[in-house]
Amino acid sequence: MGHLGFSYVGLIFLLMLTVPNLIWTKHRPKEYDYRNENKVLLVLERVGQVCVTCTALAFSDFNIHGWSAWSFWLIAAVILMIMYECWWIRYFKSRKTLKDFYSSFYGIPVAGATLPVIAFFFLGVYGKVIWLMGSVTFLGIGHIGIHLQHLKEIQS
Repeated sequence: MGHLGFSYVGLIFLLMLTVPNLIWTKHRPKEYDYRNENKVLLVLERVGQVCVTCTALAFSDFNIHGWSAWSFWLIAAVILMIMYECWWIRYFKSRKTLKDFYSSFYGIPVAGATLPVIAFFFLGVYGKVIWLMGSVTFLGIGHIGIHLQHLKEIQS
């Protein structure tokens, strides 16, 4: 179920998630409008964000404890977070349109939402912490759902 204690790996993942989003607040697409987001998805997203943040920091199981077969889950999570950073670099170099913001990356749809959700889920698998896997499931349903809703709007 998890061992309580600070996770430096969780902190690194959260910084990789948060820093580009803070930069994005100054580089949003001009047409960006969040007023019509599905309220159920928004609640799931917000609850997921809070729970993922707390859980990622509060369980030492995410820290590196030597090599095992479970380490592949951490490696996969790290690769996905690096891909997420690369997606942000591509976005910041783009014209910063809605199409750029809701773009796919190496075949992964709405990559800005999907990549970190999968990465945090894999981190939960690596740490064997069901609380993170459950929290990120709520986050994923809300966050990816909202991004897919916006993508559908700009495609119609």
